[in-house]
Amino acid sequence: MAQPKFIFTGTPGVGKTTAIETISEIPLIKTEVPTTDELAERKAMTTVAMDYGEFTLEDGHKIRLYGTPGQKRFEFMWRILIDGGLGLIILIDNERPDPVADLAMYLDDFGDFIADTAAVIGITRLGAQGPALDDYIELLGARGQIHPVFDVDIRRKDDVLLLIDALLSCLEAEA
Repeated sequence: MAQPKFIFTGTPGVGKTTAIETISEIPLIKTEVPTTDELAERKAMTTVAMDYGEFTLEDGHKIRLYGTPGQKRFEFMWRILIDGGLGLIILIDNERPDPVADLAMYLDDFGDFIADTAAVIGITRLGAQGPALDDYIELLGARGQIHPVFDVDIRRKDDVLLLIDALLSCLEAEA
Protein backbone atom coordinates (compact mmCIF):
# COMPACT_ATOMS: atom_id res chain seq x y z
CA MET A 1 0.00 0.00 0.00
CA ALA A 2 1.72 3.21 -1.14
CA GLN A 3 0.66 6.41 0.62
CA PRO A 4 -3.06 5.82 1.01
CA LYS A 5 -5.30 8.87 0.88
CA PHE A 6 -8.32 9.13 3.18
CA ILE A 7 -10.91 11.86 2.84
CA PHE A 8 -12.85 13.44 5.70
CA THR A 9 -16.15 15.01 4.69
CA GLY A 10 -19.29 16.08 6.44
CA THR A 11 -21.51 18.87 7.54
CA PRO A 12 -20.21 22.42 7.94
CA GLY A 13 -18.76 23.01 11.38
CA VAL A 14 -18.70 19.33 12.32
CA GLY A 15 -14.95 19.37 12.96
CA LYS A 16 -13.23 17.91 9.90
CA THR A 17 -10.29 20.27 10.37
CA THR A 18 -10.12 19.44 14.07
CA ALA A 19 -10.25 15.68 13.41
CA ILE A 20 -7.31 15.83 11.02
CA GLU A 21 -5.40 18.18 13.31
CA THR A 22 -5.99 15.78 16.21
CA ILE A 23 -3.96 13.00 14.58
CA SER A 24 -1.74 14.73 12.03
CA GLU A 25 1.99 14.33 12.59
CA ILE A 26 2.72 17.43 10.53
CA PRO A 27 1.40 20.94 10.99
CA LEU A 28 -2.01 21.03 9.38
CA ILE A 29 -2.23 22.70 5.98
CA LYS A 30 -5.59 24.41 5.83
CA THR A 31 -7.42 26.84 3.61
CA GLU A 32 -9.67 28.71 5.98
CA VAL A 33 -11.28 32.09 5.48
CA PRO A 34 -13.70 34.08 7.65
CA THR A 35 -17.20 32.63 7.57
CA THR A 36 -19.68 34.94 5.88
CA ASP A 37 -22.90 32.89 5.67
CA GLU A 38 -25.34 31.58 8.31
CA LEU A 39 -22.56 29.37 9.66
CA ALA A 40 -20.83 32.50 11.05
CA GLU A 41 -22.99 32.21 14.18
CA ARG A 42 -21.31 28.88 15.00
CA LYS A 43 -17.73 29.39 13.80
CA ALA A 44 -15.48 32.24 12.74
CA MET A 45 -13.49 30.42 10.03
CA THR A 46 -14.48 27.90 7.35
CA THR A 47 -12.56 25.64 4.96
CA VAL A 48 -12.88 26.65 1.31
CA ALA A 49 -10.54 24.25 -0.47
CA MET A 50 -9.12 21.54 1.77
CA ASP A 51 -7.27 20.55 4.90
CA TYR A 52 -4.21 18.32 4.71
CA GLY A 53 -2.38 16.26 7.30
CA GLU A 54 -0.42 13.02 7.56
CA PHE A 55 -0.49 10.06 9.90
CA THR A 56 1.84 7.04 10.06
CA LEU A 57 0.45 3.58 10.76
CA GLU A 58 2.23 1.14 13.07
CA ASP A 59 3.57 -0.70 10.01
CA GLY A 60 5.24 2.50 8.78
CA HIS A 61 2.79 3.34 6.00
CA LYS A 62 1.86 7.00 5.81
CA ILE A 63 -1.77 7.99 5.35
CA ARG A 64 -2.48 11.30 3.68
CA LEU A 65 -5.53 12.93 5.26
CA TYR A 66 -7.67 15.36 3.29
CA GLY A 67 -10.62 17.33 4.63
CA THR A 68 -13.26 18.68 2.29
CA PRO A 69 -15.17 21.92 2.70
CA GLY A 70 -18.55 21.20 4.26
CA GLN A 71 -20.75 23.54 2.27
CA LYS A 72 -22.33 22.04 -0.82
CA ARG A 73 -21.34 25.12 -2.83
CA PHE A 74 -17.76 23.76 -2.68
CA GLU A 75 -18.83 20.40 -4.13
CA PHE A 76 -16.40 20.86 -7.02
CA MET A 77 -13.58 20.49 -4.46
CA TRP A 78 -15.08 17.21 -3.23
CA ARG A 79 -14.57 15.73 -6.72
CA ILE A 80 -10.97 16.92 -6.85
CA LEU A 81 -10.11 15.63 -3.37
CA ILE A 82 -11.54 12.12 -3.78
CA ASP A 83 -9.43 11.46 -6.88
CA GLY A 84 -7.03 8.70 -5.88
CA GLY A 85 -8.64 8.29 -2.46
CA LEU A 86 -8.98 4.92 -0.78
CA GLY A 87 -11.75 5.65 1.66
CA LEU A 88 -14.17 8.18 3.11
CA ILE A 89 -14.86 9.26 6.68
CA ILE A 90 -18.22 11.04 6.92
CA LEU A 91 -18.72 13.24 9.97
CA ILE A 92 -22.26 14.31 10.88
CA ASP A 93 -23.23 16.92 13.49
CA ASN A 94 -26.15 15.39 15.39
CA GLU A 95 -27.33 18.84 16.54
CA ARG A 96 -28.14 20.10 13.03
CA PRO A 97 -31.82 20.45 12.09
CA ASP A 98 -31.97 17.14 10.13
CA PRO A 99 -28.71 15.22 10.55
CA VAL A 100 -30.11 11.96 9.15
CA ALA A 101 -30.96 13.81 5.92
CA ASP A 102 -27.44 15.30 6.00
CA LEU A 103 -26.00 11.78 6.05
CA ALA A 104 -28.25 10.75 3.15
CA MET A 105 -26.98 13.72 1.13
CA TYR A 106 -23.32 12.81 1.67
CA LEU A 107 -24.03 9.15 0.87
CA ASP A 108 -25.68 10.28 -2.38
CA ASP A 109 -23.06 12.87 -3.32
CA PHE A 110 -20.16 10.47 -2.69
CA GLY A 111 -22.08 7.37 -3.82
CA ASP A 112 -19.83 6.35 -6.72
CA PHE A 113 -16.69 6.89 -4.65
CA ILE A 114 -18.09 4.87 -1.72
CA ALA A 115 -19.11 2.04 -4.07
CA ASP A 116 -15.52 1.80 -5.30
CA THR A 117 -13.86 2.17 -1.89
CA ALA A 118 -15.26 2.13 1.66
CA ALA A 119 -16.80 4.53 4.15
CA VAL A 120 -17.24 4.92 7.89
CA ILE A 121 -19.49 7.37 9.68
CA GLY A 122 -18.78 9.38 12.80
CA ILE A 123 -21.66 11.08 14.59
CA THR A 124 -20.64 14.05 16.73
CA ARG A 125 -22.54 15.79 19.53
CA LEU A 126 -24.72 12.73 20.14
CA GLY A 127 -26.76 13.53 23.22
CA ALA A 128 -30.23 13.91 24.60
CA GLN A 129 -31.35 15.95 21.59
CA GLY A 130 -31.35 14.70 18.05
CA PRO A 131 -31.51 11.24 16.53
CA ALA A 132 -29.98 8.13 18.10
CA LEU A 133 -27.31 6.00 16.40
CA ASP A 134 -30.07 3.53 15.52
CA ASP A 135 -31.73 6.20 13.34
CA TYR A 136 -28.58 6.41 11.20
CA ILE A 137 -28.31 2.63 11.04
CA GLU A 138 -31.98 2.45 9.95
CA LEU A 139 -31.26 4.93 7.15
CA LEU A 140 -28.35 2.78 5.96
CA GLY A 141 -30.50 -0.36 6.12
CA ALA A 142 -33.29 1.29 4.12
CA ARG A 143 -30.69 2.21 1.49
CA GLY A 144 -29.20 -1.30 1.46
CA GLN A 145 -25.85 0.03 2.70
CA ILE A 146 -23.66 -1.28 5.46
CA HIS A 147 -21.11 1.12 6.96
CA PRO A 148 -19.76 1.31 10.51
CA VAL A 149 -21.37 4.12 12.52
CA PHE A 150 -19.73 5.52 15.66
CA ASP A 151 -20.46 8.13 18.30
CA VAL A 152 -17.25 10.20 18.28
CA ASP A 153 -15.66 13.26 19.80
CA ILE A 154 -13.23 14.34 17.09
CA ARG A 155 -11.16 16.28 19.62
CA ARG A 156 -10.10 12.93 21.11
CA LYS A 157 -7.25 11.19 19.31
CA ASP A 158 -8.60 7.72 20.18
CA ASP A 159 -11.95 8.51 18.57
CA VAL A 160 -10.34 9.71 15.33
CA LEU A 161 -8.07 6.65 15.34
CA LEU A 162 -11.17 4.47 15.76
CA LEU A 163 -12.53 5.90 12.51
CA ILE A 164 -9.20 5.31 10.74
CA ASP A 165 -8.96 1.74 12.08
CA ALA A 166 -12.54 1.01 11.05
CA LEU A 167 -11.90 2.34 7.56
CA LEU A 168 -8.74 0.24 7.25
CA SER A 169 -10.72 -2.84 8.37
CA CYS A 170 -13.41 -2.16 5.78
CA LEU A 171 -10.79 -1.82 3.06
CA GLU A 172 -9.07 -5.06 4.12
CA ALA A 173 -12.41 -6.91 4.18
CA GLU A 174 -13.12 -5.82 0.60
CA ALA A 175 -9.65 -6.74 -0.66
